[in-house]
Amino acid sequence: MVRGKTEMKRIENATSRQVTFSKRRSGLLKKAYELSVLCDVEVALIIFSSRGRLYEFSSSSMQSTLERYREYSREDTSSTILEEDTEWKHEAACMSKKIEHLEASNKKLLGEKLESCSFDELNELEGKIEQSLHSIRGRKYHLLKEQISQLKEKESSLVKENALLREKCKRLPQLPSAASKGVPPFGTLGQHTEVETELRIGFPGKGTH
Repeated sequence: MVRGKTEMKRIENATSRQVTFSKRRSGLLKKAYELSVLCDVEVALIIFSSRGRLYEFSSSSMQSTLERYREYSREDTSSTILEEDTEWKHEAACMSKKIEHLEASNKKLLGEKLESCSFDELNELEGKIEQSLHSIRGRKYHLLKEQISQLKEKESSLVKENALLREKCKRLPQLPSAASKGVPPFGTLGQHTEVETELRIGFPGKGTH
């Protein structure tokens, strides 16, 4: 009879789960023993059931096997840490050299520390500076054109607003002139006119003494 393939998932029935555990646990312990004898290897197997019960097998001594495992783990961890530390130091050294190179290049661009430069290096440095100046001037002229364009637009807007204000002023009613109000001209207000005066003593209407 052909045995069907077992689906790898938790067995829901508690009785079936316990039966399967007992059978496979015994088979696993048997295979561990056979492996240690046939291949002359050190094997340690630890199993905890769902109820917390311990089942174990060791071809020599469980304690010595665990100590050996711990020692191996410490060596492996130390080796990994040492490799990572060495790699980090190498990256830090490379980064430090790059920073020094950039600082030296920056000083040369500023015209400093040029004593160690050869003629070809100076020529190359001059070309880089001229290229940088070309780019800077191009950007500067572009900004100037934008500012001029904005000022022209602002000027055009102000001219339009001024024209509108003039049109509004023309539509306002005209104020009456000074002549239409009967007000004498400004020049005549300051002139003196001759007035005849007569001095009398006593009550009005009576002769003088």
